[in-house]
Amino acid sequence: MPYPIDKKFVIAVSSSALFDLTESDSIFKVKGVDAYRKYQDDNINKPFEKGVAFPFIKRLLNLNNSFPEEQPIEVVLFSKNSPESGLRAFRSIQHYGLNISRAYFSSGKSHFRFLPAFNATLFLSANEKDTKDAIKAGFAAGTVLNTKVIDDDEDKELRLAFDFDGVIADDTSEKFYQESNGDMPKYFKHEKDLASNPLAGGPIGTLLQKISFFQKLEKRKVDSDKNYKRILSTTIVTARNAPAHERVVTTLKSLDIEVDGVFFLGGIDKSRILNILKPHIFFDDQMVHLDHLDKIPAVHIPFGVANKDN
Repeated sequence: MPYPIDKKFVIAVSSSALFDLTESDSIFKVKGVDAYRKYQDDNINKPFEKGVAFPFIKRLLNLNNSFPEEQPIEVVLFSKNSPESGLRAFRSIQHYGLNISRAYFSSGKSHFRFLPAFNATLFLSANEKDTKDAIKAGFAAGTVLNTKVIDDDEDKELRLAFDFDGVIADDTSEKFYQESNGDMPKYFKHEKDLASNPLAGGPIGTLLQKISFFQKLEKRKVDSDKNYKRILSTTIVTARNAPAHERVVTTLKSLDIEVDGVFFLGGIDKSRILNILKPHIFFDDQMVHLDHLDKIPAVHIPFGVANKDN
């Protein structure tokens, strides 16, 4: 019997994150809502191009194939379109064979307050204001950035990469660093003294917890079926380095999170790692690490002290 919604791992995604709506948005901004609706109606059978979140969403849904009885993964479409304008998005979903059946069309109104009704662990949108409002209201949300999507259908693995502070963990350490005016020796001493004290979970710590749970289930499947190929791969890519590294491990243990790898970069440009790792999605709370990425599906988490001026 399928899991009820309150026991599923649910991601809410906007049509602007799942698909490339650049042309549609341009018509809306220049010609207005009536022209936008007519454009969608005239092109209703023309599928949207894939958006930034598409490779992540497609592969996440494929995880249901590993657990066919439970079907534990659910994706819900959250859209500010009217129901009639949203028909093209659903036809595009059907065109690409995505198992998405639930949706909310809000006809231009704010919609994030309904996330708990769908038990959503994360809300992804291309609308920066929507994700900021959701974060302020206490929901896990991220803004997908406008990067070129390369989706290799032969690549069945789902690689996820995460920054640490302000993403998986809270931003307590980042606050201390800023309050110390970037005094690295003081920061390192602070983190070394607190190495055995885990940080609290950050805005999408729960997301990685749930992903880690499925990774553990996949490992069990490998033990019982040597032909099974794992789908999930998780990596932390953080600017921290020794002696501030130990607190990362302590925090992951406290959150019961296991990852496949951790890069302690000590200020090395993260793109040097990401361009080799080629994650299907990368989460970071600081735009300085995101605004120059090319062909890496990136998500900005507008959380905490790193975004206090935004």
